[in-house]
Amino acid sequence: MKGGGIMAVKGLKELVKRERPRALAPLYDIEQWFEETWKRPFSLLSPYMWSDLRTEMYDISPTVDIYEEGNEWIMKADLPGIKKDDIKVDLSENVLTISGEKKKTEKIERENYCRSERVFGSFYRRFELPSDLDTEKVKAHYEDGTLELRIPMKKEYERKHKKISID
Repeated sequence: MKGGGIMAVKGLKELVKRERPRALAPLYDIEQWFEETWKRPFSLLSPYMWSDLRTEMYDISPTVDIYEEGNEWIMKADLPGIKKDDIKVDLSENVLTISGEKKKTEKIERENYCRSERVFGSFYRRFELPSDLDTEKVKAHYEDGTLELRIPMKKEYERKHKKISID
């Protein structure tokens, strides 16, 4: 009886060590997806189902911070991995457009293993600028994946701050 128990454990260890062939991995994943979909058809409505797509979409579209500092209006757009030459900034009738293209290629090679992925996509963000900005004096600077735009306020629109007492 003891010998059979040891053999069962050894057989279990052998099973645990076995992996599915790498060549069939994508097919296995597709099969799992179909099985889950048939078991829970409303899972397609789940936000988790689309999380990978959202992640890729947000990966391409830059996040932008906009704030005032002194007499300037500042925009900072995060554009990691995008070359300066692939970014375009346009200004037309108080509408600022930041556009560009992301090109990313990743290749990993090891013994008996090669992985190559490419991500390509274009993006654009448009912003309607306030009329109190001097759009003739826009300055743009790009460094370490961050595009910074500085736009001074027109002199006649410079905000004056006044402290008001409360009775």
